[in-house]
Amino acid sequence: MINITNLTKYFGKNRIFKNLNLKINDRETLAIIGGSGCGKSVLLKHIIGIMKPDAGKIYIDDEDISNVDEARLAEIRKHFGMVFQGAALFDSLTIGENVSFALARNTNISKKEIDRIVHEKLALVGLGNIENMKPAELSGGMRKRVGIARAIAMEPNILLYDEPTTGLDPITADVINNLIVDLHRKIGITSVVVTHDMVSAYKISDRIAMMYGGEIVINGTPDEIKNTKNPVVKQFITGSAVGPITAKNGGKTDEF
Repeated sequence: MINITNLTKYFGKNRIFKNLNLKINDRETLAIIGGSGCGKSVLLKHIIGIMKPDAGKIYIDDEDISNVDEARLAEIRKHFGMVFQGAALFDSLTIGENVSFALARNTNISKKEIDRIVHEKLALVGLGNIENMKPAELSGGMRKRVGIARAIAMEPNILLYDEPTTGLDPITADVINNLIVDLHRKIGITSVVVTHDMVSAYKISDRIAMMYGGEIVINGTPDEIKNTKNPVVKQFITGSAVGPITAKNGGKTDEF
């Protein structure tokens, strides 16, 4: 469903991607891991077409989205749902208005049908009868779930998650992990999850890919990642301060 080939991107003189290659299969959940600032969220923005590569191609169902006009890109984006790191709810809108935001602007369906869909999607994420509440009245975990409900309101084929468990306590984070797994089982969606939370990555994913130095340095099942001999990957997944990631190069730390 998603095929990224030889992706290269610079911000000024800073290279973000170096001929990055990654394939994401239909109806699988892929976790993308890596340190802060390595380009994980930038990769999501390329997948959805918000950013354009300096070189390389991004195929969605065999169509190169890096080469299409804005009108076609807008149509392609309708097949995506995006779950933002901080939920990104509109504080001035009710929960129902937040979940129905894209439906109200991109479809001609009736208000009655929109209300039905909002109720259905909130129920899917374990929330009921909160349509008239405001985001400020909800806990952090509830806001995350509302963000997921909004992302699936248009029934996308691909769901992108940007750090879905960041800022949550371990129990609430596990609730979100279980929800991601449950949604995948119920609606059979392709999911791409950017995270540095290894507990989450192991639990939710079919495959895990790690970014380092602008490339994908490993791509495998959770068990393959756990048992890797790659010193860079091993250091990251164990959270060790000692290893090649912190090696000194010319007096500077080799950061992500």
